[in-house]
Amino acid sequence: MMSLTRLTFATAFAAGTILSGSALAQEDSVLVGHLADYTGATSFVGKQYGPGVSDAFKQINADGGIDGTMVELDTVDYAYKVPEAIALFKRWVGNGMVALQGWGTADTEALISFVAREEIPTISGSYSAHLTDPQGKNPNTRAPAPFNFFYGPSYSDSCRALVQWASEDAKEKGVENPTFVHTGDNHPYPNAPKEACASYAEELGFTVAPPVVVPLAPGDFKAQCLTIKDSGAQYVYMGNLGGSVVSLIKSCNTVGVEATYMGNPWAGDYQTVEAAETQNLIFPSSTPFYGADVPGMELVKKIVENGEGQVGDRPTHHYLRGVCSAYYMKEAMEWAKANGGINGKNIRDGMYQKSDWVPEGLEGVCSPSTWTEDDHRGLLKVTINSGSFKDGEAVIEKIAEIDVPRRDEWLGQ
Repeated sequence: MMSLTRLTFATAFAAGTILSGSALAQEDSVLVGHLADYTGATSFVGKQYGPGVSDAFKQINADGGIDGTMVELDTVDYAYKVPEAIALFKRWVGNGMVALQGWGTADTEALISFVAREEIPTISGSYSAHLTDPQGKNPNTRAPAPFNFFYGPSYSDSCRALVQWASEDAKEKGVENPTFVHTGDNHPYPNAPKEACASYAEELGFTVAPPVVVPLAPGDFKAQCLTIKDSGAQYVYMGNLGGSVVSLIKSCNTVGVEATYMGNPWAGDYQTVEAAETQNLIFPSSTPFYGADVPGMELVKKIVENGEGQVGDRPTHHYLRGVCSAYYMKEAMEWAKANGGINGKNIRDGMYQKSDWVPEGLEGVCSPSTWTEDDHRGLLKVTINSGSFKDGEAVIEKIAEIDVPRRDEWLGQ
C-alpha cells in the first residue's frame, strides 16, 4: 500500500518554515500515523476529512511544528479495510509512532486493545460511543478505551439530539404517535448508535419500528423503502453516508415514502443534498460551514490555501472536523513536550489539561470540548441543520442547537 503523504522536514522547509538551529531541528521529529479512506466504502467523506487532517499538520509544521519539533505525518489510504489498518498500526509502532489519527469505526474499535497496550493516543473519525468510556466505569461497556478520543458528539449522542428535535417537530406538526426507524448497513459504523438511539426514542414517546438494513454501497433500495413505507415511520435515521444515502432518498421518493430523513454526522453536507436533490435533510454538525463569519475561519482558509488542494476551494464541514482533530492533538503534544516529552502517555494526559477547550486560532470553528480521565465524551452540544436543494444548489440552515444530557448510564453507550 502506498503512502500518500508524508510530511517531512523537506515539506516543512518547502512551505517556508524558518527554524533556528536547522541541523538540530532536522533530527527533532515525531511520527504520527494517519489512516485515511480515499478509495473505500466511506471515501465520499474520507476525501474531505483526511485532507483536513493532513493539510492541518502541514500548516502546523510550516508554523514551527510542536514548539520546534516537526510532525512526520504518514497518511495512508487503507481503503476502509480493518486488516490493513491493523497491519499499518503494527508497522507504525515499530517505527516509533507517538500518536494516531484514525478513521473508521470497525478499525478503530478493533484497535482499542492495541492502542491501549502500546499507549498510542488516537483521535479518530469514528464517533462510536464505545470509545468514550476510558476506564470501563459503565458495566455495559465492551472494553475500556483509555487512549481513544474523537472531536464531536458521539453517534449515539448525535442521534439522541436528532430524536429530541424530531419529538418537538412531531408536536408542532400534530403527529400524535410518531414512528422512528433506524436504517443502515449491518456494520459497526451504522450499528453504533442503533440500540442507544432507539431506547431514547422510546423514552420520548416514539414507536420504534424494526431497523431496516440498507447496504453501505449505493444501489436500488426500493424494497427497503417499501418496508419503511409499511412501517409508517415519519422519521428515518440514516446510518450510512454518501452514495448510499443519496440512493435511499431517491428510491424512497420513487415509491412514495413521506418521511423526514435524519442523517448521522457523515450523512449530511452540501454534496449529498445536491446529489440527492432532496428537501429538508436533517443532519448534525459540530463546526460551522466553510466561509462562516467566525474568527477561526481565517486559519482554516490559510490551511486550505497552503494545503495539497485535494478539496478545492469549497471544503465541506467534514474537512473542518479533520482540522480540529489535528489541532487538538497538536496542543496535547505541546503540553507533552513541556511535561516530560512527546510520548503516547504524555500526549494522552495532555488531552486532559483544559476544559471548554478551543485550539488557539480556531475560535468559532472548533466547539469548546472537555475530556477527563473518566469520561471521553468531549462534546455534547449538537447543532441541527436542514439542507434543501433550491435553484440548483444546496441551501443549508441551522434549525436547532441541543445540549445532550451527560447521563452516567450513557457513558460508553
